[in-house]
Amino acid sequence: MITSWPKFTFIGLIELGNFGVFSSSIILAQYRASSLIRDKSMGKVTFIQHSGEESTVEVENGVSLMRAALDNLIPGIDADCGGECSCATCHILVAEDWVGKAGQPGDQENSMLDLNPDREATSRLACQIPMSEDLDGIVVNLPEFQY
Repeated sequence: MITSWPKFTFIGLIELGNFGVFSSSIILAQYRASSLIRDKSMGKVTFIQHSGEESTVEVENGVSLMRAALDNLIPGIDADCGGECSCATCHILVAEDWVGKAGQPGDQENSMLDLNPDREATSRLACQIPMSEDLDGIVVNLPEFQY
């Protein structure tokens, strides 16, 4: 069942050249088939800004909390590395009652979190937490600053 129009992400423009009277360009786009067919389960995540403002959004299972924040224009998630776990600009603080379900950070995530002066016991990188049925309703707090 189709529930929304397809989404495209602009990647770049390639000029193929000038062939006599014809000149052509190709726009490369990344097609997200999941936006056409919604057979995946959805869950909710609540992002709480440092100011206390709350935003609850729906997220497809398998999509990282970082991607969910970016797609829903949640302020406070910079995601400088694009989700490659090579920075700490998607730092979040998982609410105490969700820590067990969110799991513990892996070695690479720990290395990135160690660079953050505001690291806490419940710190995680949002790029490393994929949404799942177990996380439906998860609450995460955003720190005042991203480093």
